[in-house]
Order: sequence, then C-alpha cells, then structure tokens
Amino acid sequence: MYLVTILGNLLIILAVSSDSHLHTPMYFFLSNLSFNDICLSTSMIPKMLVDLQTHNQSITYKDCISQLFFVLVFTVLENCLLAVMAYDRYVAICHPLRYTLIMNPCLCGLLTLFSLLISIVDALLHSLMVLQLSFCTDLEIPHFFCELAQIIKLACSDTFIHNILIYLAACIFVGIPLSGIIFSYVHIVSSVLKMSSSKGKLKAFSTCGSHLSVVFLFYGTAFGVYITSVFTDSPRKTAVASVMYKVVPQVLNPFIYILWNRDMKGTLRKVTDKIIGNL
Repeated sequence: MYLVTILGNLLIILAVSSDSHLHTPMYFFLSNLSFNDICLSTSMIPKMLVDLQTHNQSITYKDCISQLFFVLVFTVLENCLLAVMAYDRYVAICHPLRYTLIMNPCLCGLLTLFSLLISIVDALLHSLMVLQLSFCTDLEIPHFFCELAQIIKLACSDTFIHNILIYLAACIFVGIPLSGIIFSYVHIVSSVLKMSSSKGKLKAFSTCGSHLSVVFLFYGTAFGVYITSVFTDSPRKTAVASVMYKVVPQVLNPFIYILWNRDMKGTLRKVTDKIIGNL
C-alpha cells in the first residue's frame, strides 16, 4: 500500500509538471495534494514497516513527538488543500468569466503557503502542549503510530486544557475548511441546476466528481474513526480504524483522479508510453 501511494501520487505530480495543458490552478492544487499524501504516508508507514520486520514496536519519546508533529502538519494541510480545491471549483463554475483573474498564480501560491503555515502552527501548538504532560510508567499506545488523543489519554497529569485545545483546534482547523467545502458545493449545485444545457450540467459535475469523491473518502474515514473510538474499547479496532483514516485515502486518491479525469488519463498514457519507450 505504501509503494502504491508513493508511485500513484508521483505519477500525478509527474503528469502535471510534464504537460503544459495541466498548468492550471486545479492541477497545481492537485499536485500539492499528491505531495502532501506522500509526506503524510511517509511520516507513519516506514516506521510501521520496520516494526513489523524487526518485531520491535518501541519508539523513543523524541521520535514519538516528531512523528506526532508531522502527522498533524500533513493531516491539517490535507483539510486545507481540499477546501482550497473546493473554492477553485466554485470560482470555475460560478464565476467562469472571472476565473483566470481571481485564481491567478499569486493567489494560488498564497493559498498554499497560508494552508501550510496554519498547519505548522496547529502542529506546533499541540506538540508543545504534549511536552508539558507527565507520564508515570512506560506507555503502550494502542495505535500503529503516535496519535495525539491516545497520548493524552495515557498522561498522569491533568489533561483538561489539552482536551479543550483539541476540540477548539478541530473546530478551527477542520470545521472551517469543511464548512468552506460545503459552502462551495452548495453554490456549485445551485449554479449547475440553473443551467439549461444538460451537456453543460454533465461537464460541470464531471469537473467536481473526483474532488468530491476524495472529500467523501477523507472525511468519511475520519468520521468512522471518531465513531469507532467513541463506541468501542477495543485497542485493536481503534488501531485498525486509525490506519484506515491515515492510509486508505492516500492510496485511493491517485486512482480517483486518474479514473475520473480525462485529461489526466491522456497525459499519464503519454508519460507511461514515453517511459516504456526509453526502457
């Protein structure tokens, strides 16, 4: 699954960078999302693979905090990029004549940098708060990686402020992007339904289909993890759910965009033919 994640997302980045027809805001954000998926998977899976190979599931405190920081950065960044991509589709469908003026290269770069900045701020805030916690004994985290909520549960010191911070950060860094996605698609659906041409409606929905599928996959698995953690006390089920949330979307995202997007399929066919020809 890790190799498929790396190769699939690298193919998308290669396709976007090699084809000038794909040098548009939508594909710029898609290549950033693919790079983020690679980073998110790399922050967890290699350590998991080493643990499986060596049968040693320990991790140092310093490495655990580092892993926690990077997982938080790339998870929040995924939220922000999905929201930015929804805004891009909103402008393209609801304001097509002003699309190139609004979604200019400067704004695209600023949106990406701002998303990265708030992701780092959120991860730093949580990591520094975890460093203030005290632990009584050697810990066994019921996850395949250092997950924030599980670490806080195992602390001996008071975690009331930490729990408030988690919910507050979730409302800001998850709730606001999700609200932006919902807002964008409400307006998109409203604009599409007003179109008189059925061909125009189909084209508009097809440009949003892949992004909408990725959104449902990401938030659907996240919601599933939350439900699992609330209604089950089984560490094994919680761990499996966490892997579904952090691994499966990153594996499937490239396939969703490749299968849904005609331009992407055409470009990838050219790229693979060129690679095979050189071999």
